Amino acid sequence: MNADKTQERQDFERRVHSEMLDSFDEELEMEIDDERMDALVSEVTSPRDRAMDLDRSFYFKELFRLQGELVKLQDWVVDKKLKVVVLFEGRDAAGKGGVIKRITQRLNPRVCRVAALPAPSERERSQWYFQRYVTHLPAGGEIVLFDRSWYNRAGVEKVMGFCNDEDYEEFFRTVPEFEKMLIRSGIILIKYWFSITDEEQHLRFQMRIHDPLKQWKLSPMDMESRRRWELYTRAKEIMLARTHIPEAPWRIVEAVDKKKARLNCIHHFLTQVPYDGIEREPVVLPERVHNPDYIRHPVPEELFIPAVY
Repeated sequence: MNADKTQERQDFERRVHSEMLDSFDEELEMEIDDERMDALVSEVTSPRDRAMDLDRSFYFKELFRLQGELVKLQDWVVDKKLKVVVLFEGRDAAGKGGVIKRITQRLNPRVCRVAALPAPSERERSQWYFQRYVTHLPAGGEIVLFDRSWYNRAGVEKVMGFCNDEDYEEFFRTVPEFEKMLIRSGIILIKYWFSITDEEQHLRFQMRIHDPLKQWKLSPMDMESRRRWELYTRAKEIMLARTHIPEAPWRIVEAVDKKKARLNCIHHFLTQVPYDGIEREPVVLPERVHNPDYIRHPVPEELFIPAVY
């Protein structure tokens, strides 16, 4: 019995350590480039982490490679005036935001934007349910990533009692036709469900509780969703069964391992929009014009922020 508890404790400590490294990796991803990566990864890991170095090094290299492909995809979308919509659904702390951040990290925010809608206002609740989502759909040459979507009605609204049974059933009658209509209009629609285990969500919630930088991610609604795990499971199963249509199928992302989930999701996304490289004219920096009568005036010291660093 004691041996089992010791093993459980060791497993928990290993997962917490891995979670801490992952948080650090998020910062590294924003700063490092290919040439400096290997040296930096070696510097920030201790000898006992050496067994993880290869995996982390591969993750960085593959992430940067996939992000390079995303830039090519972005250029293709703009050139061909494509309209792309990607829905990211899943439980709280399933990793949707982490994948979205990696997709948008190197892209032009005017081309690829995120729609993360708050709870509907009183006015929006009186509208056609899909109306507030329609306003965020892309024009030609745009990609929109929905961080949660119209499927809120099949999940949180159903579980938390924010809609009645009639509204719930009407959603399932309407959503297949709504999505078929989007596709007929020329929109490329991709739907992802991020799947994590009960134990993994518990761990991630615990990490957020003890991390001052991530506590803001935990809302009272998140706490209640944790308590109603089984109801969310039932709602998810019904949603997938009733809205998995040939024109807009669901794709499930195994998300217990965050890094694998990010790479797998981005890789799959790239396969859903056939693209090629765009030929561009070489960029030539023009000579700067120098006017002999131009005099640069000094900037007053009080306009500068303090040079703390």
